Amino acid sequence: MSMTDTIADFLTRIRNAAKARHTKVDIPASNMKKQMTRILKEYGYIKNYLFIDDSKSGLIRIYLKYDEQGNSVINGLKRVSTPGLRKYVGSKNIPRVYNNYGIAILSTPKGVLSDRDARKLNVGGEVLCYVW
Repeated sequence: MSMTDTIADFLTRIRNAAKARHTKVDIPASNMKKQMTRILKEYGYIKNYLFIDDSKSGLIRIYLKYDEQGNSVINGLKRVSTPGLRKYVGSKNIPRVYNNYGIAILSTPKGVLSDRDARKLNVGGEVLCYVW
């Protein structure tokens, strides 16, 4: 199975598991996805995560978070920069997602950062996705 956009697959697996009201979802691991998962946990979009080491690249087990009514905390995930059309922004043009109710995840020279952290460090980069 050849997959060109592993980040879109990561987001789709989370989106589908949340819509199906699963408690957890397993995703093939990479360093980029590990950092994105860390940011999702840091901003309260997921309950917890676990890195499972298998003989291959490993797995990320993400425990999804729901509110009192059983609705997913993640209302939306949108891939911005794709392999066919990369989207880069400077430090002054980092987008605000839903008027700062959501976050943008960026790949910068200082690592994978949220939009708020990138503004603090005054760095731009590739906009990977929006989460709200």
